[in-house]
Amino acid sequence: MTTMLTWQADGRPGLEGVRVHFGPGPLGFRALGRIVRPDPAGDFTASYNLVVREDGKLVRLSLTTATTAAERHLTIQRTDDGFWLLDDGSGSERADFDGAADVDLAFSPLFNSLPLRRLAAHRESVDVELPVVFVSLPDLEVSTAMQRYATVRAGDGDVPAQVGFSSGGFEAELEVDVDGFVISYPGIAALLSSERADQAARA
Repeated sequence: MTTMLTWQADGRPGLEGVRVHFGPGPLGFRALGRIVRPDPAGDFTASYNLVVREDGKLVRLSLTTATTAAERHLTIQRTDDGFWLLDDGSGSERADFDGAADVDLAFSPLFNSLPLRRLAAHRESVDVELPVVFVSLPDLEVSTAMQRYATVRAGDGDVPAQVGFSSGGFEAELEVDVDGFVISYPGIAALLSSERADQAARA
C-alpha cells in the first residue's frame, strides 16, 4: 500500500508532502518527502528519503536542504550494533546518541511516526521518555533530544488517537491516524490531504 500525505504549517505558510510506501512487515516503510518553508530568517526547502525496517527502526535517512546562501547534504545510517553514522560530504562521524532508535526532523510531522508506530502509542497505552537524533533545518545540525510520548486516548476506528508529546519546554497533544501518522500537531502542522493507492484503484 502507498499513501500520499500533505501537511500545512500551523499559523504560517509552509507545506510538507510525502509519499509513503508500506513494508516490509506492518512497521516498515519507505518515504520520500519535501518541506517548503518561507521564513523571516530565510526561505528554505528540504527533501528527505528514509527507510524504516520491519521492526520500526530507521535504517537510513538522506537529507538535502537549500537556501539562497547554501545547499547542504546529510546522510544518517543506523548500524546493526545501534550506532549512527553521519556523513555531510566533508567527513563522517560515528555516535550512539544516548542509544536513540529514532530520528526527528525539525518542522516535520512525518518523523513523529517513527516512535509512534514503533511503540504503538496510537493503539495502546504508552508513557515513555526516549532519546532521539534531532536534525535542525535548514542547517542540518545534529544533536540528542529527549522526547516524551504519552497516550491520552487510543484510536478507535475512525476516531483518531490522542498522544501527548513534550520535548524540552515544548508540549503538544497530537492527533494520530490509524496508521500512526500525525493528523494534527498544534504549533507545527495539520494534515491537509491524504490519498491511498489502494482506494484510488478501487474507485
